[in-house]
Amino acid sequence: MGKTIVFIHGWSVTNLNTYGELPQRLQLEAAKNNLEIDIQHIFLSRYISFHDEVGLDDIARALDSAIKEQLLGIQSFVCITHSTGGPVVRHWWNYFYDNSPTKISHLIMLAPANFGSALAKLGKAKLSRIKSFFDGVEPGQRVLNWLELGSKSSWELNKKWILSDGYQIGKQGIYPFVLTGQSIDRKLYDHLNSYTGELGSDGVVRTAAANLNSRYIHLKQNTIKTTNNEIKISTTLDVAQYKESPEVPLRIITGKSHSGSEMGIMNSVRKSRDEKSKETVTSIFKCINIDSVDKYNDLKKQFRAETSIVQQNELIESAPEFLFFHTHFIHDRFSQVIFRITDSEGYPITDFDILLTAGEDNNPNNFPPGFVVDRQQNSINKEIITYYFNYDLIVGAPENEYRKRTEGITQIGLKIIPRPQEGFVRFVPCEIKATEDLLEKTIQPNSTTLIDIVLQRVVSKDVFQINNITKYPKDFDFSKTKWNDKGIVE
Repeated sequence: MGKTIVFIHGWSVTNLNTYGELPQRLQLEAAKNNLEIDIQHIFLSRYISFHDEVGLDDIARALDSAIKEQLLGIQSFVCITHSTGGPVVRHWWNYFYDNSPTKISHLIMLAPANFGSALAKLGKAKLSRIKSFFDGVEPGQRVLNWLELGSKSSWELNKKWILSDGYQIGKQGIYPFVLTGQSIDRKLYDHLNSYTGELGSDGVVRTAAANLNSRYIHLKQNTIKTTNNEIKISTTLDVAQYKESPEVPLRIITGKSHSGSEMGIMNSVRKSRDEKSKETVTSIFKCINIDSVDKYNDLKKQFRAETSIVQQNELIESAPEFLFFHTHFIHDRFSQVIFRITDSEGYPITDFDILLTAGEDNNPNNFPPGFVVDRQQNSINKEIITYYFNYDLIVGAPENEYRKRTEGITQIGLKIIPRPQEGFVRFVPCEIKATEDLLEKTIQPNSTTLIDIVLQRVVSKDVFQINNITKYPKDFDFSKTKWNDKGIVE
């Protein structure tokens, strides 16, 4: 029986030509890849993402209805997504899969924005003119909010994925895959927005944000009981939980960007078996042909080796006449770390500083220059902040023709300086010492780590008092009561 394939597009798409000729190419090459695909078994989906009232959860719910109504009688299908289509299907997978009569056997995500996009924070007015991201329409605000780095919704979806045990992967579940590029189509570069040329990305989505292979770390500030039975707040952070996600095959494709008819990972594929897209098509067929956990595990290793070769080959990019100069770019590997700062009662802490430290002396000055590439605080959930690191600079990069050898670090730590530190409700600064173990757990190439930092909420006992009527007159006004470190001042 032939395979049924459903394509699901990305955000703000308004025309089915977004799929390019990839569907026809798969049909033409199916037989030589031991597959039967009839054109009648290929479905091109369309969904509304450019209205402000429509959110990712709405689209996932609509996808569930579409599967039940329009794929009636089909037992399972291969799903190929692009960009925001990946998170859409993952939402469906998370909330609707178990009750769906039709299952997804293989989820092949092309350039998925699994952890969001650095571009999303720019706002609709600025984003609408970026050719590499949109197609001349205003993007929907609720979808845009999900895609912003560090959004609450993406955090929850990805944390749940990381903490799962991988039971959902396999013949009775879904085989997921991530294929993405790390090349920039310089013709689509926006001169007013450097994110469209950000290294370690495809011009829209970072490799680290596409990759589902990720980690979760819970750091907790504890209380200490003294010999006098007093409770003090610790000035150190302890690792309360560490978990790695189930491993998913990741393949970086040579010379592919997020979109565009010349380099786009999906839109540039030609049905005429062009060599530039051979790697993309071959990788897709490798994914579709997986029918056992053993083969799935073998493909992880194969993709890992092939990705390493691609990143070595693409390390130096020569861009003649870019910005009127002959320019060279060094395509290092990058890492993304998303911090969330909350207190022991679950309230967000939105005013804080994070200070990264390195070395045995726990010194923030031990890092190599340029190791922090970008930092974004989520505009809605201000307790969440995303750091983008140059992984190769952090661990030490070898010499090449455009850069001298750089010394890396072997340990990492951090200090949290929360505010307020005075008042009726306050917080105590704390740190975790730099260690090799924390560096290994936190910073990984082409990948994202979620770090949950929970600080103790210190509430003064003076917030509530019971006073003897003989001490205070019954009309005593305490509206201007102030706090200091020795107690309240009335």
